Amino acid sequence: MSRGVLDSKQLGHIRHFDNLSRQASNDWSFMGGKGVSQDDFGGYRFQLSYMVYALALAHRHRLPAAPGLFQPTMQRLIGKLLEPEVWLYWRDVSRGGSVYNAHLADKMSEEFDPVVRDNIMYSAYVQSTALMHDYLFASDRYAQPGSLTFRHWSFFWGGEERKFEYDRETLNDHLYWQLVRNGYIGVACEPNCIFQICNQPAILGFRLHDLITGGSRAEEVVAGYEQAWSEFGRLDDSGHYNMLVTEDSKTVFDNAGMAWADAWCGALMNMWNREFVHSHYPQQVQDFLAVGPQGTLFVPSRPIREVMGQEVVSDTCDFGWVAAWASEMGDTATLNGLLGHADTFMEPTVLRGGLYYPRNDTLHDQSGNRTEIEPMSGNVLLGYARLNVPDGLWKLYNEPWERSHFDAPALTVVGRDVEVSQAEVVDGALITRLRKIGNGADRMVTFGRILGRGRWKLTCRGDELARVDGMSLTSATERLHANGTDLVMEIVGDEAETFVWEPQS
Repeated sequence: MSRGVLDSKQLGHIRHFDNLSRQASNDWSFMGGKGVSQDDFGGYRFQLSYMVYALALAHRHRLPAAPGLFQPTMQRLIGKLLEPEVWLYWRDVSRGGSVYNAHLADKMSEEFDPVVRDNIMYSAYVQSTALMHDYLFASDRYAQPGSLTFRHWSFFWGGEERKFEYDRETLNDHLYWQLVRNGYIGVACEPNCIFQICNQPAILGFRLHDLITGGSRAEEVVAGYEQAWSEFGRLDDSGHYNMLVTEDSKTVFDNAGMAWADAWCGALMNMWNREFVHSHYPQQVQDFLAVGPQGTLFVPSRPIREVMGQEVVSDTCDFGWVAAWASEMGDTATLNGLLGHADTFMEPTVLRGGLYYPRNDTLHDQSGNRTEIEPMSGNVLLGYARLNVPDGLWKLYNEPWERSHFDAPALTVVGRDVEVSQAEVVDGALITRLRKIGNGADRMVTFGRILGRGRWKLTCRGDELARVDGMSLTSATERLHANGTDLVMEIVGDEAETFVWEPQS
């Protein structure tokens, strides 16, 4: 069965992710939110990681025969995730002194290594995105020693270079043993705070590692996690997810009516706990939605909180997280209502072919319609929601690709100036829908895993363009040529065209 063709908005989100991935090192244009020092939920680490997740879902469920479109972008985003500006916040946060760990501050010290203790809100994203890449592309890129290295040196302070070398294996093992030492309840984000949400990406990482290696660590972790949290209860008395438990006193904090806390947790936990998550979703989500004009829906902005006499200035990302949650739940009505609101009131913008919703700190318009949106939602989560499918993470987690997928014909290289709206194998035929975008010169695609694998015929609009017999290519167009074991074609049409490689008996 065909997966269909991506629409212009879905294509725009993929393009925006690619544009952000290509920004120069330490260029965080369009990504700065209200929070300071990468402390809040709109930080670079979250934007980068969920762009990788969104691309992974799009590849897995919508364009499975286009690894060449997704792999380079994911590599660039993971590279950015390792940049010092993303993780140097841990030097300060590791010392404690926050609302939840002020009483422990005199027992803590500055820590530069961003994954050695606690900080699962960063380490699990490095772990899971690296493993996501290697699983989706049958790669050992991040299995190489030192492939996940954190390094920083400043001319002005700090002395010698800090350099911490890991790879997918050593980091995965390190997080696993932290979890085991904590009795499976989880690993802390900031010191003393074990969030349900932040441990879900680590579980995803363990599952991806199992899919690569044939292990069963995720099954063990989930069983231990379930047992550990049974002592505290996953939900509070109102039926919403408990947000965190403190490591020392085992005090449980509920989500205090914050939409992001339920939405983020539910969207991720669904991958291994689907029945539970789905059963509580309808009641939970209704507590956060407001109805706008013409069937639109929005999540009202929360008033600014005060803690210790100070205003908390941060990005909650609740609108985007509820959209991502609805997409995972298959709640089309809610998802369409939220996306419709964003398209009406949040200034959808196309820049260099990429679609995003620019930051707006104004809470609402004169009619009370929410206009506030932060970069995490506007850059990432609304695109994630559009590209996901019902139970998208669950299917990624529970329905792995067969080994034959990695041997099937595919677009293995895609030029930057080529748009791919369809790429799938149906009944053995590779079906791709391609279009040239812009005036750039990088408009070549590579049809891989065809040459030297039997007899094939290439057609477009019913016309035969080429035939392959083993290693022999007969082409009726100068746009297609053989390059080693690959078939390379120039895409020249401004209108999308469907190219079909059909196996011949």
